[in-house]
Amino acid sequence: MKLATLRRDGALHIGLVVGPAGQERVIDAGPGDMARLIADWPTDRARLEALAASGGGEPLARSSLAAPVVRPGKIFAIGLNYADHIAESNMEPPKEQVWFAKASTSANGPFDPVLASRTGPYVDHEAALVAVIGKAGKHIPAERAVEHVFCYCVGNDVTERAWQHRTPQWTLGKSFDTHAPMGPWITTADDVADPHALDLRCEVNGEVRQTSNTRHLGFNIWDQIAHLSQAMTLEPGDMIFTGTPGGIGAAMKPPRFLKPGDRVRVEIEGLGAIENLIAAET
Repeated sequence: MKLATLRRDGALHIGLVVGPAGQERVIDAGPGDMARLIADWPTDRARLEALAASGGGEPLARSSLAAPVVRPGKIFAIGLNYADHIAESNMEPPKEQVWFAKASTSANGPFDPVLASRTGPYVDHEAALVAVIGKAGKHIPAERAVEHVFCYCVGNDVTERAWQHRTPQWTLGKSFDTHAPMGPWITTADDVADPHALDLRCEVNGEVRQTSNTRHLGFNIWDQIAHLSQAMTLEPGDMIFTGTPGGIGAAMKPPRFLKPGDRVRVEIEGLGAIENLIAAET
């Protein structure tokens, strides 16, 4: 099932996305909070499945989509998790998982502007598959991690490179407002045959910058969840950016950073696409 967060008359509603790719329709399931829905899924699932099967809805183009989880409790992302990205960064493959946080205020809608800050002009794209936690847990074994993933979506780990590399800690450079666009909806895990076999690509103004497949993840999703959950309790609605492949703007010769007016599109097989205009912060 595909679930979206809709903006309707100043409120947030749950939307059910139905229909084939390119012909999607959205059924309004009423006011709701996605993180709460994820936590209550066993209770709400049958009702929403029946509503999705009933037909109706409006064309996707008429809907205004917010980030699927508007203010996630936690957003974590793993760095250096594709071999080609490690190579272009002139670094050695990490022996341990490299994690950083993105502030919850960086969460952004799938088609909303991404702001190039007045204090940081070196904005870069990082296409990523996002896994969303559905079942709380700590010290989750890798072999049980699949039970804790509710859904997947498309993400862009937008990064301000100067701020990222100003200190050894990456969090500030990863946490600018609007710098975690995601969506366009969440696709429940039972509709994703293998999250480790998905093509992904990123285009800037129609030019392909990144292309890969999630089978190339260095640390797979289950190992990521097992590792994170040793440190903290993972909760429904937490977002995990699983890594980006090679092709970032900072590694191009010369580097090519995003500027106001650029359009960045990230697409993942079976999960849809997000597209964001880069706009100057006022």
